[in-house]
Amino acid sequence: MATAGETDLRVLLLAAINGDEAAYRRFLTRAAVVVRGFARRRCGDLIDPEDIVQETLLAVHLKRHTWRSDAAVEPWLFAIARYKLVDGFRRKGRRVEVDIDDLADVLAAEPQDETLTPRDVDRVLGALPEGQRNVVESISVDGRSITETAARLGMNEGAVRVALHRGLKAIAARFGET
Repeated sequence: MATAGETDLRVLLLAAINGDEAAYRRFLTRAAVVVRGFARRRCGDLIDPEDIVQETLLAVHLKRHTWRSDAAVEPWLFAIARYKLVDGFRRKGRRVEVDIDDLADVLAAEPQDETLTPRDVDRVLGALPEGQRNVVESISVDGRSITETAARLGMNEGAVRVALHRGLKAIAARFGET
């Protein structure tokens, strides 16, 4: 047998689904009281019960069409609240916030960019055959596109791509970079 509170929630939700906005406001107000009691008993110190209440009410609003009119309202409401509670605990359990200012002197410094000197670039490019060197220099050093390089060197774009690939592969093999 349904309790008075269950019957009241059921009547209000049915009216709300049928377009009665005042009934919907009353339903949400009463549902908030029910969910608040549920959340306060289960949240502990980790989660603010009001967060669970608000998330549950939002989910009820978005999913009210999933309630079957022949079913009780409170179990449906508690199921949604339980899922929101579990989500809240997951969020708290997976993320620990630590102020890194206290750890600044023990954290590793950011790695510095490793840039090649012009001499290093000349040495790397000098290890390539002339065709590959011209293509790699044009694209990787000068920043030209495949199309611009092909036009500048009198090659087709496919040949430029092949020469670039082979040149970079040769550099990686010779200087140990993969």
